[in-house]
Amino acid sequence: MQNGMHTDTERCVRAVQSKDARFDGWFFTAVLTTRIYCRPSCPVVPPKPENMTFYPSAAACQQAGFRACKRCRPDTSPGSPEWNQRADLVARAMRLIADGTVDREGVPGLAARLGYSTRQIERQLLAELGAGPLALARAQRAQTARLLIETTALPMAEIAFAAGFSSIRTFNDTVRDVFALSPSELRNRRPKTTVLTPGTLTLRLPFRAPLNPDNLFGHLAATAVPGVEEWRGGAYRRTLRLPYGHGIASLTPKSDHIACRLTLSDLRDLPVAISRCRRMLDLDADPVAVDDQLRTDPVLAPLVDKAPGRRVPRSVDEAEFAVRAVLGQQVSTAAARTHAARLVTAHGEAVDDPEGGLTHLFPSPEALAAVDPESLAMPRTRRTTFTTLVGQLADGTLHLGVESDWTETRAQLLSLPGFGPWTADVIAMRALGDPDAFLPTDLGIRRAAQELGLPSTPAALTARAAAWRPWRAYAVQYLWATDSHPINFLPV
Repeated sequence: MQNGMHTDTERCVRAVQSKDARFDGWFFTAVLTTRIYCRPSCPVVPPKPENMTFYPSAAACQQAGFRACKRCRPDTSPGSPEWNQRADLVARAMRLIADGTVDREGVPGLAARLGYSTRQIERQLLAELGAGPLALARAQRAQTARLLIETTALPMAEIAFAAGFSSIRTFNDTVRDVFALSPSELRNRRPKTTVLTPGTLTLRLPFRAPLNPDNLFGHLAATAVPGVEEWRGGAYRRTLRLPYGHGIASLTPKSDHIACRLTLSDLRDLPVAISRCRRMLDLDADPVAVDDQLRTDPVLAPLVDKAPGRRVPRSVDEAEFAVRAVLGQQVSTAAARTHAARLVTAHGEAVDDPEGGLTHLFPSPEALAAVDPESLAMPRTRRTTFTTLVGQLADGTLHLGVESDWTETRAQLLSLPGFGPWTADVIAMRALGDPDAFLPTDLGIRRAAQELGLPSTPAALTARAAAWRPWRAYAVQYLWATDSHPINFLPV
């Protein structure tokens, strides 16, 4: 699958006629006779091919005057995998829009973060997605409004504000335009069995099948920092630092979705919280494309066939992950968790967890930069690595975010004292989301390679792994899964 799939009419028609859910989020079908747009897997009888037209985004459909289908709810499709697997300007802009940047900082703020003019951003988004940043942000606001209408008992005025609308009138008009229903009609359509807990939102996070939850949730649970994260009752729970406040997310794997429960101190953070949870669980990946590529290697094929749909466990906070990667250098997972838990207790902000168990936000770079280095229970060289990293994160010299350029940021990390390829690549893979990041020096990877008959020296393994590109981060998950023992000592 490639960029611009919506222009391949024949392929899109085939996907719609076969109701192929793998293409949900890749493109949208607009029906000329009904003026409704759908996801490819819509359960209704497919329209005649001559009545279909295809768009690359829900925002483009809305801008062209189409309304969302009430049956298939195209606005709740998984996001396009394009934005997670690409590193170009459009992909970085889409990751920022999903993270709420346009609503908080406007289009000028989006452009400033990317280092381009507003005109360049608008032109590129329009060319590729058929909609500019404002229209894309509006589509996201409409989806946030729908979620709040359907999952809370909040008054409409509060929902309008929380979803980012400037007035009740704009809120009403947008909801009507997009869903062909008024806000109160949308609320009346919700199932009578819906249970509403004040202050808590319950929603479903869709994904493309297959999804193998074992490595994903297993890894998050095994490395969980006490007070910030926990595994309880089949759910991974963690605290979230968000633009307007904080939150607690509870995520439970189900057969066809992830059940998500969010408790937020400020509802304006809803779209950002959803976006970060989806990103952490790699829910917008295209597992069929990834697994098909990896299966071309006869050594990886049996691993993929045994447990297809592995995702790369990522992070809700890039700076936090970088700090934790440094704490994990050359020590066991248990020791890294102990180090992190001490920092959390001493320097994290306390939060209230209605269910108990979670106590703090992970400390911000600013809080960690103020820590007395002598109080850190680690070797002097690692202390220097730690203080340099948090100092640069705190003063903005180093910025780690959804919009980070993977290659540039990796080079910047490697220039820091104590940062070797392993630390830079694990941050690229799990914090920045580079799907091709690779860890040839990792002991677990080298051990797996040796057992499978792959080359085990870093240079030879990297040469062999060229055939796995651009999905080497996923190959890492399959290789790690062959080793049932925890990795005790990790390279720098």
